[in-house]
Amino acid sequence: MSGAGRARFGYWTPIWGGWLRNIEDERTPAVWSHIAEIARSAEASGFDLTLVPELNLNDIKGEDAPSLDAWTIATAIAAITERLEIIAAIRPGYYNPALIAKRSATIADISGDRFSLNVVSAWWAEEARQYGAIFSEHDDRYQRSTEFTEVLRGLWSENPFSFSGDYYNFDGTHFEPKPAALPRIYAGGESEAGREAIAGFADSYLTHGGTVEELAAKVRDLNERRTRILGKPFDSFGMAGYAIVRDTEAEAQAELERITTVSDAAGYGSYQDFVSKSQLDTEVNLRDYSVSNRGLRPEFIGTPEQVAERIHAYTKVGVEVFLLQFSPHLAEQQRFAEQVIPLVRELEAGA
Repeated sequence: MSGAGRARFGYWTPIWGGWLRNIEDERTPAVWSHIAEIARSAEASGFDLTLVPELNLNDIKGEDAPSLDAWTIATAIAAITERLEIIAAIRPGYYNPALIAKRSATIADISGDRFSLNVVSAWWAEEARQYGAIFSEHDDRYQRSTEFTEVLRGLWSENPFSFSGDYYNFDGTHFEPKPAALPRIYAGGESEAGREAIAGFADSYLTHGGTVEELAAKVRDLNERRTRILGKPFDSFGMAGYAIVRDTEAEAQAELERITTVSDAAGYGSYQDFVSKSQLDTEVNLRDYSVSNRGLRPEFIGTPEQVAERIHAYTKVGVEVFLLQFSPHLAEQQRFAEQVIPLVRELEAGA
């Protein structure tokens, strides 16, 4: 892919109290008042979207730590913001698609059609056991996700709606009100089954952090798959990343060392489920896992100029959406907005 597009900056809503498994207190409390402050600050300072993740257990701080409900938080963010796109994660094995279609249409109305979904085919077997969810074998979870999204779009578009599938059946279902515009569907997956399924049902592709070379290959592969299946490439590609911005590179590297010194923290309890149930396309070690979503791999670490250049390199290979994590979240998000986003815009203007 030639040229560089305009970066869209997003942040992960910290429903678990932070992103670092080695740091117990990140000064990011998992309470609505703080999450609201983060959302308002993000919108005012140039961020474009937020992803609200969904896990009923806290895989960062340990199973007995707080974990807020994603869809309640997404609804609340919709009510207090005016511009941010709000992406709520959803695991099909936990829900009836008709009820999610109804919730989505309602949040779309509250937000003025700023609501999107991130369809996650799930990876944490222990969480599913504790919460009574469906957790089948890997490829079957993606097949369920495909059918789940087909039902969503059908309910949003048809009235009455009927459907007969392997997982869901509906007969003459009346669904009103419908969203004024169909909510965008994001999804991510790295296995062969995951990539093939997502190319068929998602509008935009999301991935964990990776190198520029890994993302360039992934963009090519996924766009080829989607063009073969649906006749057109993905609308956009997004990537997770953890940012450390400091006045000097030495200061940034010192912070990196501080947060990645592997401990026996409770947040590592989900490690085996993550690596065994996800079928990842790159190896993950404990140091990578010490920060959520392989956020260190893009290396958004250094001075404002270094981080801006790094982000611009990803836009040149087709990555448009940057879903960022910070710690402490609010202060570092504000630093990023003040020091990095303007530099990225300058690079884009000169591209």
